[in-house]
Amino acid sequence: MNDTTQEFVNWFRHSSPYIHAHRGKTFVVMLGGEAITDSRLASIVHDIALLNSLDVRLVLVHGARPQINARMQEAGIETRLHHDQRVTDSDTLHCVIEAVGRVRMEIEAQLSMGLANTPMHGARIRVCGGNFVTARPVGVLDGVDMGHTGELRRVDVKGINQQLDLDNIVLISNLGYSPTGEVFNLSVEEVATGVATALKADKLILFGEQEGIRDSNDELRSELLAETARRLVHKYSATVTAEESWSETACLLQAAVDACDKGVPRCHLVSHGQDGALLLELFTRDGTGTMISKESYEQVRPANIEDVGGLIELITPLEEKGILVRRSRELLEAEIERFHLVVRDGAIIGCAALYPFAEDGMGELACVAINNEYRGGNRGDLLLEHIEDEAKRTGLKKLFVLTTRTAHWFLERGFRAAPLDELPGQRKELYNFQRNSKVFIKPLKD
Repeated sequence: MNDTTQEFVNWFRHSSPYIHAHRGKTFVVMLGGEAITDSRLASIVHDIALLNSLDVRLVLVHGARPQINARMQEAGIETRLHHDQRVTDSDTLHCVIEAVGRVRMEIEAQLSMGLANTPMHGARIRVCGGNFVTARPVGVLDGVDMGHTGELRRVDVKGINQQLDLDNIVLISNLGYSPTGEVFNLSVEEVATGVATALKADKLILFGEQEGIRDSNDELRSELLAETARRLVHKYSATVTAEESWSETACLLQAAVDACDKGVPRCHLVSHGQDGALLLELFTRDGTGTMISKESYEQVRPANIEDVGGLIELITPLEEKGILVRRSRELLEAEIERFHLVVRDGAIIGCAALYPFAEDGMGELACVAINNEYRGGNRGDLLLEHIEDEAKRTGLKKLFVLTTRTAHWFLERGFRAAPLDELPGQRKELYNFQRNSKVFIKPLKD
């Protein structure tokens, strides 16, 4: 087996937990008009078809902003914006309807492909649409009549779910309809957020030009909490120049924040310019874009017996290097309640154990380990804080640790070097003189 084949096998095996996790879940995918014009649209559609074949319930919400602009330019109609919204008079509405119709047909055509030797061969995908979105006019906004510009009023949840139950992909545009028979031009971000919220979707996936959000060091942030994303909306909005009408990044972040606030667990920002971005984001642990959630999907929690296998996988490389004392599976199973874990999307990436010596008012911090791929993210500090809180909760006054290789890490976090005599009596009897570990002690503040 060559390296490429082995790499594929390993990836496919590691993706299996995500395949199981996504089955039967509802995802709303937003494709702005910019994504439709991207040369990689066919690849995105192929990936959407793959999700459909894996029993993911899919709603596609598409926009047509650049297509509308182009159609208006052809018709000689000037674009008018007010509060970052298009003023949609009757002539503009005709251009909107034409552009949206063309985009819809293009997506349906792509989803209807079935040629041999293509990823769509044998897919037989059924796409359905309809008047699932009810809208109302924005009306007069600060003295400006917005015409046929609308805002979302209601989503036909029952109708959409009926189609999803039939394994159909539901395709929704940025047009909404009123009980009086009118058509309104809506923001695609508002429609995507409203549909995801109404359906209680498991994910809202937003395609944009950028692959996600980058920090001040230009490193991609794989995860953002909604509160942090909310602050970034103002940052990106402030960068809009006089020549620009809007910030795509700010709009996508705002949509994700709104969705999280209204109950959607996870939103993802991915790039329509990166081939396979959708699959990488959904079927790998770190993804390729930025996930925005109300609460972190990386958490510290107590270990249970089902975690033993993952714990062994984490600590074995460090045991082989002599950094950690070897522990058998039987010992780990017997002491599993002593362990606390850092878990990222179901995978164990860090651990630490607390062994109390109640009579001496001390606790041993042991088996501190962080997966090599996740060092540098303050996860060790998070574990230490968690262990300290647990020790204080049980009435312990001091923590001690025995280490051979990581003395400076503990010194930097308030531990002090101590003689062997300061260890609890029971622990001194078990001290391994062959390892010659150094002792460090930290008092716990109330």
